[in-house]
Amino acid sequence: MKNWWIPPTLRGYRVSWLAADALAGLTLVAVALPSQMATARLAELPAVLGLYAFVAGSLLYALIGSNRHLSVGADSTIAPVLATGVGSIAAVGSFRYLTLMAFLALVVGALLLAVGLLRLGWISEFLSTPVITGILGGIAVEIVARQLPVIFGVRGGGSTTIDRVRLIIDQIGHANGWDVVVALGVLAIIVGAQRIDRRIPGALLGLILSIVAVDALGLASHHGVAVLGTVHEGLPHFRLPSASWSQLRQLLPAAFTVAFVCIAQTAATVRASTARTSATSDFNRDLVGIGAGSVAAGLIGAFAVDASPPNTAIVTASGARSQLTHVVAAAVVLGVVVLATAPLAHLPEATLGATLVFIATKLFRVGELRTIARFDRLEFTLAAATLLAVALIGIEQGIALAMILSLADRTRRVARPRDAILGREPGTDHWIPMDIGRPTEQVPGVLVYLAYAPLWYGNADYFHLRVRSLVDQASGSIKAVILDANAMSDIDYTGLQALRGLALELQQLGVTVAIARASRLVHHDLKHGALLEQLGDDRLFTSVEGAVTALQR
Repeated sequence: MKNWWIPPTLRGYRVSWLAADALAGLTLVAVALPSQMATARLAELPAVLGLYAFVAGSLLYALIGSNRHLSVGADSTIAPVLATGVGSIAAVGSFRYLTLMAFLALVVGALLLAVGLLRLGWISEFLSTPVITGILGGIAVEIVARQLPVIFGVRGGGSTTIDRVRLIIDQIGHANGWDVVVALGVLAIIVGAQRIDRRIPGALLGLILSIVAVDALGLASHHGVAVLGTVHEGLPHFRLPSASWSQLRQLLPAAFTVAFVCIAQTAATVRASTARTSATSDFNRDLVGIGAGSVAAGLIGAFAVDASPPNTAIVTASGARSQLTHVVAAAVVLGVVVLATAPLAHLPEATLGATLVFIATKLFRVGELRTIARFDRLEFTLAAATLLAVALIGIEQGIALAMILSLADRTRRVARPRDAILGREPGTDHWIPMDIGRPTEQVPGVLVYLAYAPLWYGNADYFHLRVRSLVDQASGSIKAVILDANAMSDIDYTGLQALRGLALELQQLGVTVAIARASRLVHHDLKHGALLEQLGDDRLFTSVEGAVTALQR
């Protein structure tokens, strides 16, 4: 292949794009520097590992991925899942904790690589938008609960959100007012910058000003404000983390959860990015790029990475033309890690806590929840139940419940499908549902029925009973039933048996049964199931009007 060695996102690159990509890269650094360190702290890891993860994710995705704007790095959505999964096996801050976190990154990366290479990215569609909204809202609550002890300057703890909040309430009288002031000040700067112009690096400004305040006011030495402390300087070291079979089995639930969240969030981010730019993207290739980024992060002792919706939006808004933006950002961040970590030692922990709280507000999509509630109360109930499950029970358990609820809701809808009795538009040969507000007329003795679903074992009995009840409850004597199969994608064996039984019952009552507008697939099912032989080949019609006319004769 010509130019096979050039990364997909850099093919056709123009020199005129260089300035825009470099500027967008610097803008991304201003946002990523504080947020990546804060995300590492959310995962109960040294802040520098967040920067390492950003470099690994950005570079590997730039080399392999297909989306020109997608930003990859440490992500606050999966950080709590990682911390919970590894924290159940090893003590936070221990060498074992660090090793297992890196090992988990390898496992997550391997899962994403497998999904991408096997082209299984379609599994991202198993979670509906309301459920994803609930998951993100629950994670937002979890993030805030984890950061409140940092913001109030009190001891954290607890294994659930309720436990963490209860512990904070018990210690509220011992809160450090200076920590609260720093957090609120940084939060005000970030929010203010966002309202003025999203490209203003409010998080970076808050980081710099809080470091200056610590030095100028002696907040750490005289007022007990907790600071980051010495930040490891230099390039990361490559090593292969290992774990026992027992530890691997314990980590697998967290690995599958993180991988699934990565797939779902990447799908949503890619869709939003391509919609704004009219670009194309190979989603499975994107998963391979993110998986490779997680593997690389694990090999340098960092943690799993994911696509970042806010960073991707910032990159797009900054005028980036290619993944060179992320290469520039990774190079600058690596330069900071190698040459300029000394000032970060005076960075207040409350600054990172405030940054994460702001990120959490973006994950908690109040507007989306309101829209869902207006559209369908049941779907809002699913979103709310998922949110509460993730926030109060646990992220892994909440996501598992979300998948079950999503599939149960979809199964319920198809098992009890919507349907309609059709009527003819006066003066035409068009047959339409009678409940859409347009005038229709009925042909005496003829019932035209339409079901908006495939006919399968889950709704076969319902379909049978529904049509029988319509015939029995009709105001006049029904002589013909026409089944409009236009919305019926397929029929399984159980559905076919139900249809045969229905046809036999109706024929015994003197009611003729016909089928109209069956697709090629449905026609195949009817033929191979011997239903056409039972009804007669002359009972299959290409239009409802044709069926009505033929049966009237």
